[in-house]
Amino acid sequence: MLFPIGAGIADPDRIAFEMCDSGEAVTFAELDARANQVAHVLRELGVKQGEHIAMLMKNHRRFLETCFGADRAGVYYTTISTRLTVEEIAFIIRDCEARVFVVSGEMIDEATQLRPLLPEHVRCFMVGSSSPGYESWDTVVDVASQRSIPDEAQGLDMLYSSGTTGRPKGVKWPMPVTRAGERTMLVNLLQPLFDYGPDCRYLSPAPLYHAAPLRHCMTVIKLGGTVFVMNNFDAERSLQLIEKHRITHSQWVPTMFVRLLKLPPDLRGRYDVSSLRVAVHAAAPCPIAVKDRMLEWWGPILYEYYAGTENNGFCAITSAEWLLHKGSVGRAAQGALHICDEEGAELPAGEPGLVYFSDGPVFSYHNDPDRTAQSRNALGWTTLGDIGKLDKDGYLYLVDRRAFMIISGGVNIYPQEAESVLIGHPKVMDVAVIGVPNEDFGEEVKAVVQPLDPHDIGPQLEAELIAYCRERLAAFKCPRSVDFDNELPRHPTGKLYKKLVRDRYWPKG
Repeated sequence: MLFPIGAGIADPDRIAFEMCDSGEAVTFAELDARANQVAHVLRELGVKQGEHIAMLMKNHRRFLETCFGADRAGVYYTTISTRLTVEEIAFIIRDCEARVFVVSGEMIDEATQLRPLLPEHVRCFMVGSSSPGYESWDTVVDVASQRSIPDEAQGLDMLYSSGTTGRPKGVKWPMPVTRAGERTMLVNLLQPLFDYGPDCRYLSPAPLYHAAPLRHCMTVIKLGGTVFVMNNFDAERSLQLIEKHRITHSQWVPTMFVRLLKLPPDLRGRYDVSSLRVAVHAAAPCPIAVKDRMLEWWGPILYEYYAGTENNGFCAITSAEWLLHKGSVGRAAQGALHICDEEGAELPAGEPGLVYFSDGPVFSYHNDPDRTAQSRNALGWTTLGDIGKLDKDGYLYLVDRRAFMIISGGVNIYPQEAESVLIGHPKVMDVAVIGVPNEDFGEEVKAVVQPLDPHDIGPQLEAELIAYCRERLAAFKCPRSVDFDNELPRHPTGKLYKKLVRDRYWPKG
């Protein structure tokens, strides 16, 4: 057995992970056997070390089992967002050159549309159902050998960016030349930062196809901890699960914090969350007011980090550090931080510019040398396109995405500032601040708001929100108008598809 890393597990009947909605639990012994079965199936299908498979699955027992099988077969596994269009999914499967494609039965409609768009040589399988052009994944895996394959090797994910600012990009790291079950770069990074280990009881409320939930869940299991996987995030349900399973570790995004805090205080107070030792959060900047309230509620157990799917660098900050550097996402825990202007010159502390990392892990964008080149400067430092600044102690403060910056009358406006203010209004559930066309200034600031109560929509709330923002920010940074939406297009991992919101207001072509 390969769990925990570097040693056999004392109790193979202990739970490795549990699917919270179905109650289905998988022991370490079962996971080990099923991962071996997946590895055998991949070899029988002709998938060699260094080749690729793709998965389009809802959170399901088979999801993690398939990833662990690929992980010990030396194979790249690409987990695809279920929120993408059929055309985007087909592009990813073709682009990653998948030899095998596995899809959830719940996505049978998408699977039917996908099959004609895929190359004939791709072997297609379905979990929990069947459809023309798809073989049963359950059937082929369940009859395979449970013994280790003879040529075990460490595999690796190759994930695609969420596509919030454009077409998804495949993030590829060099395949490690190690045996399966040895310590990986992610294990070495995450274990000391977040105290992952055998006593960890980790709640994952997000889709497993995304980089952070997938990588953290697999790391916890590799280290002998137990993972509890929610099918979908629900604020009250997550509190119930923390109490029920005595959760010690969890990972969140700021929009989840907002929804937790919007619960009525008496409802929040019903649940015992005292077992929590570490609450990790990332994916998007957390408004200071939101984090302050979470610290008041949960105590100083919040650990924030900044990284991308590329993992070209990694910043982290504890609650104690954050209280001294409010708004920061931390100092570099992997790689070295630099802030540069558009010409690549390094900027002094306090000056905003593009965030670069040097001395971090090497990555490329699969089949896309132009985008790979655009992510690097002349010194080889890499950027994800975020704008930030450093304080004198080396703590990073994110300002916004370069792609979302508004230029109005020649003035740079970072919409994240207004978003952080407006989300604090008691009638706001979610908000996107964007630039829209203005004949005189090029762009003007607009807010698109999802209200807590749809009955509040109207001119009165619009005026109230504009005034609320202007009381807290300079007027030029505040929206000149507010539109309302019943739900903003936000990824389950917390990232806002701001391009979809912005495109409504700009002419096509």
